[in-house]
Amino acid sequence: MEHLKPATRKVIPIVAVPGEPLSAGGNSEMVSLFEEQKKIYPRSVTGLFSKWRWAMVFLTQLVFYGLPWLEWGQRQAVLFDLEARRFYILGLVLYPQDFIYLSGILVISALSLFLFTAVAGRQWCGYACPQTVYTELFLWLEKITEGDRSARLRLDASPMSVNKFARKTGKQILWISLALWTGFTFVGYFTPIKELGSNFLIAGMGPWDTFWVCFYGFATYGNAGYLREQVCKYMCPYARFQSAMFDKDTLIVTYDEARGEPRGSRSKKADPKALDLGSCVDCTLCVQVCPTGIDIRKGLQYECISCAACIDVCDTVMDKMNYPRGLIRYSTQNAVTQGWSSRQVLRKVFRPRVLVYAAILLVVTAALLTSLALRSPFRVDVDRDRTSLARIVSGGKIENVYRLQVMNATESTQSYRIAATGLPGLKLVSEPAVSVNATETRWVPVTLQLPYEAATAGSHKIHFEVEAINSPGRVIEKSIFLVPR
Repeated sequence: MEHLKPATRKVIPIVAVPGEPLSAGGNSEMVSLFEEQKKIYPRSVTGLFSKWRWAMVFLTQLVFYGLPWLEWGQRQAVLFDLEARRFYILGLVLYPQDFIYLSGILVISALSLFLFTAVAGRQWCGYACPQTVYTELFLWLEKITEGDRSARLRLDASPMSVNKFARKTGKQILWISLALWTGFTFVGYFTPIKELGSNFLIAGMGPWDTFWVCFYGFATYGNAGYLREQVCKYMCPYARFQSAMFDKDTLIVTYDEARGEPRGSRSKKADPKALDLGSCVDCTLCVQVCPTGIDIRKGLQYECISCAACIDVCDTVMDKMNYPRGLIRYSTQNAVTQGWSSRQVLRKVFRPRVLVYAAILLVVTAALLTSLALRSPFRVDVDRDRTSLARIVSGGKIENVYRLQVMNATESTQSYRIAATGLPGLKLVSEPAVSVNATETRWVPVTLQLPYEAATAGSHKIHFEVEAINSPGRVIEKSIFLVPR
């Protein structure tokens, strides 16, 4: 789309004189086809949106770091036990057969992303994305050890000294500590975190736990400490396909060019109209606070993550100059070009695209919640004994053997009654009841017999009925009974 313009980049080709080597001493010059990436030093900013951003940092990290330590009964409240193939989410116990619920959650997440992006752009990126959150935390630690933006610039430009070494070392220690704690917490969602902590204290962590703690810690350290905006600009696919979800009524960070141009510096007491200047004083603070290093005054670029740091700093400058706020603000393309009021902007929120996304999201969410509410507290899978499809036993009866996998999804021991129907004279000759421990799975051998003349040769549909004895719940599974010729 026209409003998503990549930053311009100069590409200088290699100029070579035929017959001469490409060397510094010749008449040829070699220039890299790729622009060297300059380190970005974001300036700290305060304001309404900065407060919201830090509120989201605290909220998301409170959930991430705190959730594994919560207990539900005698176990961890949220635990994805891959070894036992059971997922615990508060009072819910899920098995691999419940993969449909994971699919539903992913569909809801995708639809939510489409809906929020169509309404208000990249709010996820600017406030809740893990890359944004951890970059904020790492920048905060960097500010503690090395100072604000100007201090960091001076420190990096200065030669190595005791002070510089101490500050850089202190920053690295804090970064690595936070990264490893993040990796430890992440692994704590798959291995009971208290057990993991005990093993760590006695240096008894397993090789896989150690690997994943270090791997996720290294990913956090590299992405938030060094790659930062490069992840958002080049690695994240969301920046590339967001234009498909934007339109001219999407709420985005915009620069009011009609009001701000022509830009230029001036005295606080000067009349901008007399100088034929707009409201923009060309202080470049909006560029200095941008975590991706773009100039919002050039229009919205795909690198913009809608963090609104430029809005906060521009409002501060407008206050100092006694100009109205809102030179940079959340608005829409149509609102800026046509001078709409806030009420007119809000009217365009409920447009067809948004209503379709919202309706589909509502239906899928309702279906998922209904399915979870009606979900049986146990599951049953039927597997035929393939070593003996059918056989004739004493008394002239035909016998088929099955294996029933009974999965108890409750957190208490349950007993189940087994029955089979579908053919006249069909009889269960194995144990009619089975007990399964809490959140466990048990394979139960089941033997069915049928009088020889009760059915014709071939396969016949039957049903296994498994009913919970101690609690409500009944599952019916289909299978076949084979009658030999």
